[in-house]
Amino acid sequence: MLCFLRGMAFIPFLLVTWSSAAFIVSYVVAVLSGHVNPFLPYISDTGTTPPESGIFGFMINFSAFLGAATMYTRYKIVEKQNQTSYFSTPVFNLVSLVLGLVGCIGMGIVANFQELAVPVVHDGGALLAFVCGVVYTLLQSIISYKSCPQWNSLSTCRIRMAISAVSSAAVIPMIACASLISITKLEWNPKEKDYVYHVVSAICEWTVAFGFIFYFLTFIYDFQSVTLRISTEINGDV
Repeated sequence: MLCFLRGMAFIPFLLVTWSSAAFIVSYVVAVLSGHVNPFLPYISDTGTTPPESGIFGFMINFSAFLGAATMYTRYKIVEKQNQTSYFSTPVFNLVSLVLGLVGCIGMGIVANFQELAVPVVHDGGALLAFVCGVVYTLLQSIISYKSCPQWNSLSTCRIRMAISAVSSAAVIPMIACASLISITKLEWNPKEKDYVYHVVSAICEWTVAFGFIFYFLTFIYDFQSVTLRISTEINGDV
């Protein structure tokens, strides 16, 4: 049987494949429509103008839902593991979940408030999504190390921490350079004064986004041993 069909592994697998498709499809449609320059647009640039804006909004909204489902399932897994063999305070796991869910809300804001229509709201949502997402991966990496070797292999812990470190290193120049750009636009000329800031922040943005994707990919093995059960009880006379 394929590994992503065991237990609840289909949730992070679907999150990874769907989110990757959201970025790639929106980019391809935006480029073919002539709405963005093929060289390093912001992710949001590829979802600003119709028809790609509709595709981007729908797919990112569903990604946010899948992200929340993945994070909550991961929270329950760590909670159960911690009850079996205590390795970390439960508050640490809860804080990680809350920050992750706030990041998912930020994704929803990005999907529904286009970059050029309401830039302040859009940028606020992007800030929530990226910052909370990076902190979530860092906290989960720490939890992974604390539960090693019983619940996680050392190689998995190292991979997660490496991805977290790269994402953390990229999110700072992303925010710094984006804040130095004086105008929000879709097409850039290399001769413009803010062009370098745009390129650096765009590279960092794509790095962080795909860092999240590769990070959730590491959850697939953990989710294989998880089973979802739904029970229905009817009280009273029927």
